[in-house]
Amino acid sequence: MEVTEDNLSTLATYLQQTLNPDPNIRRPAEKFLEGVEVNQNYAILLLHLIDKDTADPTIRVAAAVTFKNYIKRNWPVEEDGVDRIHASDRATIKTLIVSLMLKSPEAIQRQFSDAVSIIGKSDFPEKWPGLISEMVEKFATGDFHVINGVLRTAHSLFKRYRYEFKSQKLWEEIKHVLENIAKPLTDLFVVTIDLTNKHAGNAQALKVIYGSLVLICKVFYSLNYQDLPEFFEDNMPIWMPNLLNLLQVTVPCLADDEDDKPGVIECLRTEVCECASLYALKYEEEFAPHAPGFVTAVWHVLLHTGAKEKYDSLVSNALTFLAKVAEKNSYKNLFEDPATLSQICEKVVIPNMEFRESDIELFEDNPEEYVRRDIEGSDVETRRRAACDLVRALATHYEDKMMAIFGQYVEMMLSKYSSSGGTAWINKDTALFLVTSLASRGSTQAAGVTRASPLVDLTSFAATHVLPELQRPDVNELPVLKADAIKYIITFRSLLPKDLIASALPLLIQHIRGGGVVCTYASCAVEKLLAGGLATKTQLEPYAGNLMGALLTAIDGGPTAHNEYVMKALLRTLASLREAALPYLGEALPKLASILSLVAKNPSKPHFNHYLFESLSLAVSLVVKANPSAITAFEDALFPIFQDILQNDVLEFMPYVFQMLSLLLELRGSCSGAGDGGGDTYAALLPCLVAPPLWERPANVRPLVRLLCAFVAVRSDLVLSSGKLNAMLGVFQKLIASKTNDHEGFFLIQTMLFKFGESVMQQYTKQIITLLFQRLSSSKTTKYVRGLIAFLGFYSAHFGADPLIELVDSVQANMFAMYVERVLVPDVQKVSGALERKAAAVGCVKLLCHSAHFREGRLAGLWTNLLQALIALFELPPDETQLPDDHFIEVDDTPGYQPVYAQLACAKTGSDDPLAAIEDPKRYLAESLAAMSRDFPGVLPPRVGSLDEPHRGVLQNYLQSYGVAIC
Repeated sequence: MEVTEDNLSTLATYLQQTLNPDPNIRRPAEKFLEGVEVNQNYAILLLHLIDKDTADPTIRVAAAVTFKNYIKRNWPVEEDGVDRIHASDRATIKTLIVSLMLKSPEAIQRQFSDAVSIIGKSDFPEKWPGLISEMVEKFATGDFHVINGVLRTAHSLFKRYRYEFKSQKLWEEIKHVLENIAKPLTDLFVVTIDLTNKHAGNAQALKVIYGSLVLICKVFYSLNYQDLPEFFEDNMPIWMPNLLNLLQVTVPCLADDEDDKPGVIECLRTEVCECASLYALKYEEEFAPHAPGFVTAVWHVLLHTGAKEKYDSLVSNALTFLAKVAEKNSYKNLFEDPATLSQICEKVVIPNMEFRESDIELFEDNPEEYVRRDIEGSDVETRRRAACDLVRALATHYEDKMMAIFGQYVEMMLSKYSSSGGTAWINKDTALFLVTSLASRGSTQAAGVTRASPLVDLTSFAATHVLPELQRPDVNELPVLKADAIKYIITFRSLLPKDLIASALPLLIQHIRGGGVVCTYASCAVEKLLAGGLATKTQLEPYAGNLMGALLTAIDGGPTAHNEYVMKALLRTLASLREAALPYLGEALPKLASILSLVAKNPSKPHFNHYLFESLSLAVSLVVKANPSAITAFEDALFPIFQDILQNDVLEFMPYVFQMLSLLLELRGSCSGAGDGGGDTYAALLPCLVAPPLWERPANVRPLVRLLCAFVAVRSDLVLSSGKLNAMLGVFQKLIASKTNDHEGFFLIQTMLFKFGESVMQQYTKQIITLLFQRLSSSKTTKYVRGLIAFLGFYSAHFGADPLIELVDSVQANMFAMYVERVLVPDVQKVSGALERKAAAVGCVKLLCHSAHFREGRLAGLWTNLLQALIALFELPPDETQLPDDHFIEVDDTPGYQPVYAQLACAKTGSDDPLAAIEDPKRYLAESLAAMSRDFPGVLPPRVGSLDEPHRGVLQNYLQSYGVAIC
């Protein structure tokens, strides 16, 4: 693709079409761009379009977003992956991007900044050593549009230091960064603060200048996160007093009246509090001289900051700073005065725990976000959560005093609620929040709170103040209190009496019919009670119809009703009731299929979608188990939906569809009364499954292997008659060459050998073995060696030891002996997984006791070493050491959007154990040795005598345990 006006015009046209809401226009444009992005100069063409001042600004921004996503998708090259960016394009991009970013409008600059960060994560500093110096040079321009672009990029590039694990490579990178930026950043910090004085009163200039200080603080935080750099420690007299001053400064001309959006001063104070928190927590000794000044300033900020939503992050970070200081022994003297504790509780904690108007709006208008913050704990930056953290920090040193103070507040607020006749519900909400949050002392995900503080008696409090809220006949009356009451039960479920939980269960089910947050909390509560065994199947069955009806009604209201907690509760209900759910599945399955058809048009809620597929899988399994002929009805109902998903290339759902197709195919194969329905559909599907494009998406690989194995197991006749066996072998060849997917290759070829048998597979076995040993020679990773040992063990057990030896040696003379010496004996201990270790063990027994080559041939000299390795396999845990070819593959930052493979637990069927006839490999060894001793007297005693003493003793124990002898 040349950089010409015609190409720029064509690119602009397609980008314009990607913004069209009509999918018939948008999707073909997206497909076109996806198709041409592999062409050389594609990215350069995008950059020229972005840089074109005469182009439509909307198109330029769209091009910038497309460029960033292109970089995200293609710049990092995965192991075994193909580099989709030409080397010259990579060099040109790195040459142009920084200067282009710094002269672009802010909307484009932000996209470039993210792109630089992505490139930097792969290439910096080794392949892009000049990046920091190129950026730092721009500090001297004095142009704050440019400077802020550099700072924004630096923040984007360095923020990963906040969460990456310590490593030598990371230390070296940070050292390189500090050498190039620490002093220029400090100088810029001082100069920028001076500019705030020079431009005092100029609101427009100050907004930009203080915006720069916000970014400087973000970069400072990232550079200090892993450890305290020597440069910043030496320059604390510059940084700390200036940061403290920024916390105290008032700039009247920058004050604004917006309620929901923080101004630049609020953002700056928020960042300063975060930096101070970091130093208080991690660099206690160095920060100690500055701590009292910051505590006083932060206290002042909290007392003079209002309840508006715009201040939430600031208040949260300020409270977090106090919490970090309060939990340190060296700062205890700042808080130990009872009057100080009382003031903190009265003037800071309680006001920031109260339900505000903005909380009511969130509760009513955006229940999903409210739940996300409250149940999922994403409220880490909310006032309520920060106030709780402060109380918990103080309670580590002054629990008795704190609980006494808050106990009084709880009583006072509950009394106000009671005397008001319910109008003062905010008081009870605060009281319930205090108890739920502050009584927790230890918890687990599965059981909730497992240890409580002495703030209240949990059982009597539940009976007096919690259950009455749920016993109101109107499920939508005082909904905030109902949500609080349900959350109380969720939180303390493992500490509350069983009879109280049993009495709460029907009330919770009733509240699933409530609205918004109440429905979600009630569904979540039922799911957790069932998951933890606190509500049993017997207790649930009387309410099963009501519960299933309520859950189905709750999710059957269009996209806005697609609530992941409700769907998870439905899945858990089906899993608990199992066969007892059958009477309700006639109504449930059509609704679930209808919902699937709807969400497939626009997948947007990953968790909801996962639980939907799980629920469908479980429901299908339950019904078909009870009525095998129902499989045809499921195929008729689901195949059209699956066909639409596959034809429309709905990436998010394809791995799920392949798993469900596997389940349906396996169920059809296991149901003698199911008939032959669906045959044509399956036959039409098979050629598509071996088409290369499907296998290029990592998320598809495992479910596709599973589906191919289902075809091999259930419809082997179809595979052979359609001529797709060679195509399957081609898939195996591709998988086995991949370090990422070689284990799937072993699974596929083992299934093919096991199900098709020697008569079909014999003509291919030499080529299969050749491929396996070529891969061993080129890349001997631990995972591959484990898979190879287990596979050859299976082959030896299934087809015979000597045929295996002769097959391997037909590829190259004496190769099996080399395999035993260099791989099997030294590395069999690395094999992990019950079936894999069993296959390896049985394979070794076959070689030791059923092979003429090992008994009296050229491999006899390896017999003793192999038996000792087998005994070690039995007696020792797996060897976790790694082989030299291993490397660490980062998978946490997959380039671009790649739907991650998610196993459907309910779509799994019992995996075939090809060695099921051998239950105990140790017994099999002992009995095989005894049989060998009978058939070939005198062969074993000298060999057993040559074993090392520990191995000989263990072997004697095996023989005695299973009542056999050798002679």
